[in-house]
Amino acid sequence: MRLLPPPGPARVLTLGTLVKTVGRGLWLVASALFLTRSVGLSATQVGIGLTISALVGVLASAPSGYLADRVGPRGVQVGALFVAGTLTIGLIAVRSFPTFVLVGAATALADAVERGARGALIAGAIPADQRVRTRAYLRATTNVGISVGAVLGGFAIAADTRTGYVALILASAATSLAAAVVFLRLPAVAPVAAPTHGPRLVALRDRPFLAFTVVDGLMSMHFSLLTIALPLWIAGHTRAPAWMISALTLVNTVMVVLLQVRAAGTAATLPGAARAARRAGVAIALACVLFAASGAVPAAGAVGLLGLGSLAHVTGELWHSAAGWGISFGLAPADAQGQYQGTYGMGYELGKMLAPVVVTSLALGWGVPGWLVLGALFLLLGALVPPVVRWAGRTRPAEPVPASSLDRRSGGSIWQADSRADGAGTPTGGIGAPRGRATARP
Repeated sequence: MRLLPPPGPARVLTLGTLVKTVGRGLWLVASALFLTRSVGLSATQVGIGLTISALVGVLASAPSGYLADRVGPRGVQVGALFVAGTLTIGLIAVRSFPTFVLVGAATALADAVERGARGALIAGAIPADQRVRTRAYLRATTNVGISVGAVLGGFAIAADTRTGYVALILASAATSLAAAVVFLRLPAVAPVAAPTHGPRLVALRDRPFLAFTVVDGLMSMHFSLLTIALPLWIAGHTRAPAWMISALTLVNTVMVVLLQVRAAGTAATLPGAARAARRAGVAIALACVLFAASGAVPAAGAVGLLGLGSLAHVTGELWHSAAGWGISFGLAPADAQGQYQGTYGMGYELGKMLAPVVVTSLALGWGVPGWLVLGALFLLLGALVPPVVRWAGRTRPAEPVPASSLDRRSGGSIWQADSRADGAGTPTGGIGAPRGRATARP
């Protein structure tokens, strides 16, 4: 089993991502407790502050990607990580709601810049036919890193002292700085000259791409089913034991780590990625039906239905993630990958903002009918992706592209991309074919 991609930029990206996400896991598990117990904010203030930060991330996504295209993505990403690490240290000085909002918004801005630069860096340093596979490695690694960080952060939670929380903040900041150092080993990707005429933020004028971004972003609300709706549903509406909450989270994490790279093979072409999105909608809709049914059966039946629903959900999650990467890279022009990846990230941020209200209001407020409405919504969103992608394809200039060269000898390794491309069509380089602008070896 290959645990890392082959040596080269993809491996450097994976190692840097592992370092960075360990720090993210450290902060995620203890942030709410630090802000309420140590800083003294109310839960409402924390929620408002996080919403404001998310909004900043949405608004900054496309301009951040444009900056990465113009300046060069490696330098922008490294700089953003250094800034983010410094701002994380600044959390120690937070003593009031206004300072929390200020630091949180600034951190969200730095994160948006880093995300946009990362997309442009992948597009510039990784061959077109390997970008989706590389993103799959990064997502699997992210799950590992966050899990490790969450376990380590548990020690600070157990101590429940300001000293423990401060130590955790410093450790989280150190991972951002260390990740920046790792990413310096990546090849430098030359900046792209600004267009001499026309709009600068072309991604925001690309209606088919924006339509895809909105549809994909709304579909990303399904991530909150596992983290928000399902724990409350299990605890308050089923006879299943409480340990099922942790068990389902563990199942999800393990399956993403083991299978995300293989699932990426289904999105090796634009038509294949569109079909993967449609299948994702079906799988997630099935999960919603199974979750709904778990509330009306005895404990053993509830455990079984929740387990099946979790498997259906993570299958849809794998397909949805791979489809989003394939389509976002495939539809982006070679000279605007940064801003297109940043715009694509806006959809996820939008879904993250809406999800808590939508999934709790429907699944918990309406109960079984609400789960069914959610299922129908995800089914519809998945079905919308293929026609949106075809619309986008008709607006792109025709140009020859190479056939996908995903490893067709991958055999049974669950860490390798599935070699069977899901249908013929434009590889996920699309018009964003390899830019070939790497100027240094890692």
